[in-house]
Amino acid sequence: MENALIIGASGGIGGALAAALEARGVSVTALSRSVDGFDVEQPDRADAMLEQVTDRYDLIIVALGILAPPGQTPEKSLSAIDYSAMARVFAVNAVGPAIVARHLPRLLQRDTRAVVAVLSARVGSIGDNQIGGWHSYRASKAALNQIVRGAAIELKRTHPETICVALHPGTVRTAFTENYAARHKTVAATSAASDLMHVIDGLSPQQTGGFYDYSGDEVPW
Repeated sequence: MENALIIGASGGIGGALAAALEARGVSVTALSRSVDGFDVEQPDRADAMLEQVTDRYDLIIVALGILAPPGQTPEKSLSAIDYSAMARVFAVNAVGPAIVARHLPRLLQRDTRAVVAVLSARVGSIGDNQIGGWHSYRASKAALNQIVRGAAIELKRTHPETICVALHPGTVRTAFTENYAARHKTVAATSAASDLMHVIDGLSPQQTGGFYDYSGDEVPW
């Protein structure tokens, strides 16, 4: 692994992954809203910024996501669903990574091993949903998983050594989760990054299109 692109590098997990890769001597290209103005809620601008990226990478990490729009919270019931809030969550969590996916074929190494790791969430698993709630976040991550699956199928035709997967990082202690962790076990961003890199290192082309957690275990769709 020599050259990595991280989309969403200013977030807690994205930043920790960038630091972990740089510690390995990997050259990291980082894009983020707070540092570079890379904002998938401005799709034309995000698309134009990606057009300016011309290197080829053997690792691309997409670490985009919001639980709810600023000042709002995930829904606890169907009655709390709000059109504008749901649309914004989908724009970041599903449409944003899809915008990135459009550029994957030209950004990836073609004939050698490459990994596309898209940070998803276990709550996006339909099969694992036992308690409901968080409708926008759950549905947007389920949509993201379908985008990852479709991207993996398409990339396999032209990039046979590329592995494209959705990864659940666990509940990480970041500003993203501080108000929602409750009784869930949390881990530091540095620990989450280490776990994710261990999973990424061990992936094989036969696993492309899958959904895995921070231990490398498969998550049901």
